[in-house]
Amino acid sequence: MKQKFTAGNLKDTFERRSFIVGGLQGGVGLLLAARMGYIGVAENEKYKMESESNRVNLSLIPPRRGWILDRNGAPLASNQADFRVDIIPDRLDDPVATIDTLGKLLDLSAIQVKDLKAKLEDVHGFQPIEVASGLDYDAFAAISVRLPDLPGVVPQRGFSRYYPTGPSVGHLIGFVGPASAEEYEKEPSQLLVTPGFKLGKDGLEKQFEQVLRGKPGARRVEVTASGRIVRDLETREDTQGQSIKLTIDGPLQDYAARRIGLESGSVVVMDCVTGDLMCMASMPSFDPNSFSDGIGRVEYKMLAEDERVPLRNKVLKGLYPPGSTVKPMVAMSFLEAGLDPKASTICNGGLRVGNRVFHCWNRRGHGRVDMSKGIYQSCDVYFYHFAQQLGMDIIADMAHRCGLGETFPLPVASQFYGTVPDPAWKLKKYGREWQAYDTVNATIGQGYMLFNPLQLAVMATRLATGNKVMPRLLLKTKQPKFDSMNFHGDHVQVIQQAMSDVINGPGTAGRARLPIENIKMAGKTGTAQVVSLNISSGKGGPWKYRDHGLFIFFAPFNNPRYAGAVVIEHGGGSGSAYPIARDVMTFLFDPEKALDALHAYEKQWGGTAQQRLAARYASYAAEAGVDVPPAPSDPADIARQVDAEARAAAQQPQEMATGAVSPAPEPVDAPPGRNTE
Repeated sequence: MKQKFTAGNLKDTFERRSFIVGGLQGGVGLLLAARMGYIGVAENEKYKMESESNRVNLSLIPPRRGWILDRNGAPLASNQADFRVDIIPDRLDDPVATIDTLGKLLDLSAIQVKDLKAKLEDVHGFQPIEVASGLDYDAFAAISVRLPDLPGVVPQRGFSRYYPTGPSVGHLIGFVGPASAEEYEKEPSQLLVTPGFKLGKDGLEKQFEQVLRGKPGARRVEVTASGRIVRDLETREDTQGQSIKLTIDGPLQDYAARRIGLESGSVVVMDCVTGDLMCMASMPSFDPNSFSDGIGRVEYKMLAEDERVPLRNKVLKGLYPPGSTVKPMVAMSFLEAGLDPKASTICNGGLRVGNRVFHCWNRRGHGRVDMSKGIYQSCDVYFYHFAQQLGMDIIADMAHRCGLGETFPLPVASQFYGTVPDPAWKLKKYGREWQAYDTVNATIGQGYMLFNPLQLAVMATRLATGNKVMPRLLLKTKQPKFDSMNFHGDHVQVIQQAMSDVINGPGTAGRARLPIENIKMAGKTGTAQVVSLNISSGKGGPWKYRDHGLFIFFAPFNNPRYAGAVVIEHGGGSGSAYPIARDVMTFLFDPEKALDALHAYEKQWGGTAQQRLAARYASYAAEAGVDVPPAPSDPADIARQVDAEARAAAQQPQEMATGAVSPAPEPVDAPPGRNTE
């Protein structure tokens, strides 16, 4: 049966359906209103924050690093105001085009552009890459106005690390650089990937990273949808890291590094009273400013290929046969074992040990030799003779007591401790018995003996004072008290007098006399053979075949205050080492006189260490067909506080004679400043 539709039925149906639809719409409306109310009231803060984050950009401000100061408060590592540009790889739309654009805007050289593109391939996307630093305001502004077209480019004003004396402190202070992926994994902090932030990579910069780092600041800026900065809203300043004060004497460090000149080697000077390390110069070195700015591949290749290894800290990681510098220590072991210092033997130029004849350096012989003459004439036969009687064990024990083969509690990454050989050591290492010839070699600092320059300096200090002086690198107000070495009787005086005669008497280093009236330096020369005589005489020929030159010293002789060691790699013998020690010690007592000598040498050498390094890089890059960017102008007068010239300018005149003392002649005279034998 068909339903009849009337006007009333249709009206009722329409009204019912309208009511249902209206109810549904009303319900939806109520839900929307409730949701809007919830969002507007309950979640007001959340969406307000998200809205604010779209309008406001919050970024960290890298903290300024604490300064590294010398003992007088002058900076060895400081900060300088800097305009810089970084890039964030994973924010770049077109990395190659962006770098090409930056190269044009910043007038980068072809090699700098090439280095940037190479770095893009090597780093993780979140790691910032430095494009340029030390920019002038015009270059900085040229980048800033183009930011909408350069996503991933971050120009900023901040501070960069600055090392006033450059290579003079390269190995000691180290350098800073952007965090690596491995460093970020160990410390996943947003600060480490903040453009402009750098952390310690080597040396003291690395060892004291947490002390020097400081706390970051923050900056809030209003931005447009495209990221253009509209205005600064609020800035919280960073907190600079703490400074550390070293025992190092900045001008002395600079002088010693420069005085090494064209040689490869190191100079260590200690304070005999406190153990303060006044100088730890290692050359050739690198300019830490280059590393901190992001060293280019050409400069790094130049350093890495150098046979003189400018990337190695020779003070702590250079191991050398000590040569005759150990003879005072060996003589002290004889004394402590009961040998009379007047006991003597005849040197005819050699001594038969077993079926071999071991020669003295003086093939003509020294005649009758007692302990004092054995030291100041460096007679090998004297030490051969009595070492055979007294044995190697007493020598090894004394070597350890004097600091050889030991590591010291210093804030450094590592120290190579070398070798003090003895019968037990040889049996353990090689499975062989100790032989008489091993003692002969060891007693003159050859054979298995290997030490670093710091250990030699500690040995010199302990022999000079008779105390167990420990080196320290952080300056403290409290003066340490050192235990006595417990040397018997007048043994210290016997050794001191013999070491004085090396320089001031009939010894082997007359040219090491200080050109200062009433101040005498004592010391001991050493020549360490590198290859056998059938390969090279050790005096000339290829650099790597020449003998090492060594010298230990202390002054003043009658009241030791400073002691140290100089080691010159492949210098051709001790004649390359003790003139450097003489001038370094002269600098401590009469800076102006020492600088006169240094300036004369630097004219011959082609400038200071920094100038020679810059010239060498320019030549190296030119040969490689690379355009070298101009050297930056001096950013501050801060360098004058720690360079060598500062000491002469600041020190009050002293009542000292200005005339140089004529040194006693040597069997073979080396030209001043550089040994060319």
